[in-house]
Amino acid sequence: MTNVQQNLEQIQQRMQSACERANRKLKDVTLIAVTKEVSATRANEVIENGILHLGENRPEGLQKKLDAISNDVQWHYIGTLQTRKVKSVINHINFLHSLDRISLADEIEKRATSTKDCFVQVNVSQEESKHGLAFDEVEAFIEQLKNYERIRIIGLMTMAPNTEDETIIHDVFRRLKQLQSKIASKQIANAPCTELSMGMSGDYEIAIEEGATFIRIGTALVGKEREGIV
Repeated sequence: MTNVQQNLEQIQQRMQSACERANRKLKDVTLIAVTKEVSATRANEVIENGILHLGENRPEGLQKKLDAISNDVQWHYIGTLQTRKVKSVINHINFLHSLDRISLADEIEKRATSTKDCFVQVNVSQEESKHGLAFDEVEAFIEQLKNYERIRIIGLMTMAPNTEDETIIHDVFRRLKQLQSKIASKQIANAPCTELSMGMSGDYEIAIEEGATFIRIGTALVGKEREGIV
């Protein structure tokens, strides 16, 4: 049985240490509990421990949680969102972490009933297995979104490369931070780009050291359960 409270205490201690190493404040880093592989019961346990930011990566999983959770939760959609699924997702979430193509932006603009906070997903490591824009495509992509009234680019998102070499992971996260700062300096009206979504269970401390403002933690916090359990 996963003890969410114990896991959370350990994670928060490690977050605090990472913040101290980077001369940052813990309050400037938001922990998203990725509940995609666990039940609504486990998700409610997370909420009871004070974490109100939850992340899902499938429309079906999101809907199950929405039906079972009534608390004032901030919902993050962290997976690739198919254009045809936008209608069933976009007005139930607070943040989208995977905006990576104009066709998706067009559908959000069409379906959203209010302005949505979005992260542009960037494939910094250029791994074929990962989604996201190439590093040098990001600025032009954001420029294309200037007139989209339902989209606000609040930041950039990436996933660490599949390596145990921490030097490489540091470099990937550092490069995204530099790009985020560059875009933020342009002061684009609908693209403040002040946030960084990066860091998961295995590398969130590195992400914090390199400037992450949102970290996405699943297994280290909530464990895993059988598929389909409620």
